[in-house]
Formats: sequence, structure tokens, C-alpha cells
Amino acid sequence: MTFADSIPITDLLDRATRGSVWGPGSAEYDGEVAGFNVAVSHSPAAVVVADDADDVAAAVRVAAAAGFGVAVKATGHGARATDDTSIMISTRRLSDVHIDAGARTATVGAGVRWQQVLDAAAVFDLGAPSGSSTAAGAVGYTLGGGLSPLGRTIGFAADLVRSFQIVTAAGRVTMIDEQTDGELFWALRGGGGGGFGIVTEMVIDLLPMHTVFGGGMFFDLEDAPTVLHAWRTWVQAVPESVSTSIALLHLPPDPALAVELRGRTVLHLRYAHVGSAERGQELLAPMRSITEPIIDTVATMPMTALASIHMDPVEPLPVIERGLLLSTMTEKTIDAVLSAADLPVATVELRLMGGALDRSPRSPGSVGGRSAAFCLYLIGVAEPAIAADLPGVLDELLSRFTADSADRAFLNLAGTGSMDLVRAGWTITESERLEAARHAVDPAGVFAPSARW
Repeated sequence: MTFADSIPITDLLDRATRGSVWGPGSAEYDGEVAGFNVAVSHSPAAVVVADDADDVAAAVRVAAAAGFGVAVKATGHGARATDDTSIMISTRRLSDVHIDAGARTATVGAGVRWQQVLDAAAVFDLGAPSGSSTAAGAVGYTLGGGLSPLGRTIGFAADLVRSFQIVTAAGRVTMIDEQTDGELFWALRGGGGGGFGIVTEMVIDLLPMHTVFGGGMFFDLEDAPTVLHAWRTWVQAVPESVSTSIALLHLPPDPALAVELRGRTVLHLRYAHVGSAERGQELLAPMRSITEPIIDTVATMPMTALASIHMDPVEPLPVIERGLLLSTMTEKTIDAVLSAADLPVATVELRLMGGALDRSPRSPGSVGGRSAAFCLYLIGVAEPAIAADLPGVLDELLSRFTADSADRAFLNLAGTGSMDLVRAGWTITESERLEAARHAVDPAGVFAPSARW
């Protein structure tokens, strides 16, 4: 335990903040450091559950003065492990959402999940650039770029940010936008947030839509080769009003699933069309004519039901992930996807990129996933019987996509493997620019890159 003037760090933090402070050994500590991905184990010297931005700033000042690094957590979806050299700051109580219907913006606290934003925006017939899991934190997702199930139509979530409220390494609360600090604003919009400060609030553009024609079709494993080949051809012609992905899924025998899907290995085609249902039906017709699905859920849905397109898990899981951007999809890609049918891998997903994802936003950002054709995302559930072998299984499966690789990864979906592929997503000039922005705001390296959001 580290002391300052013989006072435990937990006491120093408790005196400086209004929120809760917990040290190792308490049930409260264990609950606060646990995130959505329970395969990632955190052991900070203390955890501060901040009440507001001023609490975050006070915790940063105390931690830095005592020689600790600072890690941040909201939901823990994209976390990397942090240890006892750091203080963890939980932003979950920063949960306010304010909708300005006239400006079509949302002011979103760092503890807010996307479902809260979708629900609040829907009152005004507006939508938000949520990810496939609406239980994920809105701020952390956006800092990493933010790839929505509507991404080909709306672009990256980071492109829609107007401003950030951020706590600096000096423990000051400040507002950042393109005019006040263009370099930091650029870095935060896609650079992941780690090392730049703690974003406590953001203002983001909302979408002029309240429904989408979307959902999914589940196909039997024996139909997977036919459907994958058809999908590969079909996506070459779809307009940017269509966003789609396809995934080989090993589904558990979960009573929450439809009885037809429990315990089966299936191919899940995800589809979202922004526009009329009639046009959405027309564009999907080629895939609906391939073969009879087990279940077809594609229909007009409110934006508040966006999570039903991918049907991501909603309960914490011990997951190990890998990600890779692909420059093309060939026969080798399809063979690699199908080869996972015999592996202990929960998900092998291909997301179609392009469309608005390729366009530069009105204000430049640092998203590193542009110009790729597909995003590959592998998920393994680290059950005790396979946990030790699972990283190797995922790495070997990832290598089967090498022939079509773009040799880089998208930050949000890079998983828990090497960060080298993420760094490769930025040019040398962009990497130097990110590092310069990081050094300018945190020269002493107070903010830990781990436990991010």
C-alpha cells in the first residue's frame, strides 16, 4: 500500500471526493472493478466511484500527487487489466443525458449506455449512432471510433462528436472542441482516449431517424457455404443505405434464445436499411431467395430496438477477442469462416465496411478503420475447460485470414490481442501526431492505457 504523509491512498481519495472510495478486500471494491468482460481481472490500489466531473478531477490530482497512474472504467466492455500501480476511476454515476431537439444533439455523460441515449432521443423522433450492443458505454465506444450497425449510412460515431468535457492530467475540467484545441479534439475522435485524459461528457449529433428496416436471418450450418458465397456477391452491389454483417455463431443452450436456435451452430446474417421498408425489402430480396432461414426477424423496428439486429449478449461474460480489417473477401475468407465450425469459438463475424465509413467527416478525426472492405471480429468464451488454450486457438484462426488481411485492426473491435495491428491503422504521420497530442496533455504519463471504458 502506498502512503502519502503516512495516510493511506484510500483515505486521501475519500477526503478529496464526494463519491465512494473502495480499497482491495471489500465486496464493494470487487463489484466496482468488475467489468462486462469478466476474463479481464483488475486489481487497482483503489477505485473511486465519481459523483461528477469535479470528483474525477480531484481523484486525478490525488492519484498523481501520490505517484499512481489513473485508469478509467464505465462498463468495462473494452477493458485491459490494470494493477495496483493505478487508481481506477469509475464514471458510472455520470449518467445524465440531455437532448437538444432543435440542435439535434445529445449531451452524454461518461457513465451513459447507448440504450439510454436511444430511449431519450426517440421521444423527439431522433436516433443515435449506437453500437451493436446498446449496453456498452456511449463515450468509450465513441472514443474508439464507434462502428454502428448503421455505419455505412451514418459513418463512425466519432465523426459526429461536437465537443468533449475532459479532465486533464493536471486535474482540471475543460471543454474541448475543434476551435479550442483542434489537435486534442482530433486525437480524441478515434484515438481511444487512453493517455489523453478522462472524458466526462460529450456532445454528439443525433440522427434524423426513428425507425430502421432491419433484423437478422439465421441459417442452418449446412446452408452456410451457400449463404456466405451469396453474401459475398450481394454486398458488392448494395448501396450505402444498407449496413450488413454475417457471423458464424456457436449458440449456447440458453432459454433466452428461441427454441430453434438453442445449442446450435448457425450462420447469422444481420441487415439494416435506412429508408423505406419497401426499398429495404427489395434490396434484401436476393438474400431471402437463397434458402429458407431458420428464423427471419427483419422488419421495420424503432431505433430503440437497434440491439436486436446483432443480438449481442447482455450479461457479463469471460471473453477473449481478436480483430482484423480485411482488404477483400475471397474464397479463402469463406473457407476460414467455415473452418471455425469445429473450433471452440463463439463468434466469427464479418462486417461490411465502406459507404459513409470511407468518407472524411466535416471535422477530421483520428479513426483508423477507414478504407477497409470488411472488419473481422472473433470472440471466444473462456469457459474453464478451454480458457488456457483459447488465446492460441483464436490466434491460429486469425492467421487463416492472412491472405485477405489489410494488416491492421479497428480499435473498437481489435480485441485483447496485440495492439500492433491497431497502431498499423494509423500512418506514421498520424501516429506521431497522436503521440504529440498525448505528450502535450499528459507529459508525465499519468493516464494508464489500461482499463479504458
